[in-house]
Amino acid sequence: MERFFKLKENNTKVSTEVLAGLTTFFTMAYILFVNPNTLEQAGIPWNAVFLATIFASAVGTLVMGLFANVPYALAPGMGLNTFFTFSVVIVAGYHWTEALAMVFICGVINILITVTRIRKQIIASIPPSLQNAIGGGIGIFVAYIGLINAELVLPAAAVPMLSDFSSMGPILTMIGLIIIVALLLLKVKGAILIGIVATTLLGIPLGVVDLSAVQFTTDYSVVWSDFMSVFGQAFNGLGSLFSDPSRYLQIFMMIFAFSLADTFDTIGTFIGTGRRTGIFSDEDIKKLETSKGFDSKMDKALFADAIGTSVGAILGTSNTTTYVESAAGIEAGGRTGLTAVTVAVCFLLSSFLAPVAGLVPGAATAPALIIVGVMMLAAFSDVNWTDLEEAIPAFFAGIVMALAYSISTGIALGFIFYIIVKVVKGKTSELHPILWVSTALFVLDFVLKAWTNWGM
Repeated sequence: MERFFKLKENNTKVSTEVLAGLTTFFTMAYILFVNPNTLEQAGIPWNAVFLATIFASAVGTLVMGLFANVPYALAPGMGLNTFFTFSVVIVAGYHWTEALAMVFICGVINILITVTRIRKQIIASIPPSLQNAIGGGIGIFVAYIGLINAELVLPAAAVPMLSDFSSMGPILTMIGLIIIVALLLLKVKGAILIGIVATTLLGIPLGVVDLSAVQFTTDYSVVWSDFMSVFGQAFNGLGSLFSDPSRYLQIFMMIFAFSLADTFDTIGTFIGTGRRTGIFSDEDIKKLETSKGFDSKMDKALFADAIGTSVGAILGTSNTTTYVESAAGIEAGGRTGLTAVTVAVCFLLSSFLAPVAGLVPGAATAPALIIVGVMMLAAFSDVNWTDLEEAIPAFFAGIVMALAYSISTGIALGFIFYIIVKVVKGKTSELHPILWVSTALFVLDFVLKAWTNWGM
C-alpha cells in the first residue's frame, strides 16, 4: 500500500488517508438522497437512481484513486442533475433515455479532449469571468430548484410567490434549513447529511414522512429490478436521439452545455484545492494547457473524471463529476488515492441503505439543494462587477440562467453578450475562434426556435 500510493512521498499515512476519506464521504453523502429525488422528476425510478448514484460514484472515485492517485471523490454533479431534469427533459421535452445518451456522449467527448490538445483550446476560449459567472449561476439555479421543490417559493403564473406555510412540507424544509445552517456554521463534519437525516426523522411526527408507505425489503428485489430496467438505457436513447434531424442543433447545444459545465467545474476544483496543498504542482497545472496524453497527475485526474461521466450514464445517472466537497478530506490530511479508495468503499457499503433510503422526503433534501447553491455562489466573487465589460456578460450567464430556468440559455446569453461587448469596444482580437463558432450556433438555435414558434 505504501509503495502503490506513495504515502511517505506525499507526507501522509494510512490512518490519515482513511480518516480523510471518511470525512469526504460524510460531507458529500447527501447526494445519495438528493440525486434520486431530482432525477425521479425526469421519470427515472427512484431506486434505480439510488443504486446508479452509488455505483457511478464508486467506479469514478476508484479510477481517480487507483489511476491518478489523488484524493478526489466523484458523484453525480449538483447543477448538472438539475439541468438534466428541468432543462433537457421537462422543458425541452427529451425522454430521460435520450438525456442519458447526451450525458454518455458528453463523457466520450471529455475523454477525447483530455487525451488531445483540444482541451487547451477550449480552456483558452472561455474567459475566466464567464467561467466564474456560469459557476455562480448554476448555484442560483440549484438553490431556486430547492426553493421550488420545498414549496417555499411557489412559481405562480407571472411572479414567484413566497409560500403561505399552510402545509407541513415548507415548514419542515425551514426547520431542515435552519439545522443545516447551524451545523455548517459550527463546522460540523457531514453537516448536510446530518441535516437531511434529522429533518427526515422530524418529518415522521409532523406527518410528512409516511412510514406505512415504505416497503421494507431484505432481498432488494424491487430495488435491483428498477436498477436493471434503467441500466444501459443510454444506448437505447442514442437511437431515438438522432432520429429527428430538426433537433440536431439543439442536441449539440445541450451536449455542449453539459460538457462545458462539467469541464470547468472539475478544473476549478482541481486548481482551487490542489495547488495550495501541493497535490498538483505548478508543473501539473502548466501541462494542463500544453500537454496531451497522461503526462501529469492532472491529466490522469481529468481522464478519471471523464470516465466517471460515461460510466454513470450507462448506469443511469447524470454527469458524474469531481466534488468540491473533496476539499473537506484534503483539509483533514488526504493527499493520495487511498483517500479516494476509502470514499469509494463507503459508497458501496451505503447500498445497504436501499430499503430505508426512500423514506427521505423532498422537504428534507430541498435544504441541501439551497445550501449547495449558496456555496456555489462563491464563484461570483471572482467577477469584477464594477467593470461593465465583465459584468454585462456575467449577468446574463449567471443571473438569467436561473430566471430563464435554463442553464444552457444562460450560457448562450453570456457568450452572445461577451461577443457584443468585445465588438463594441473594438477588442475582437481577444475573441477565440471557438467562442465565435459557439456563439453563432447559439444564435442560430434561438432563431430556429423563434421561427418554429412563429409557425414559419
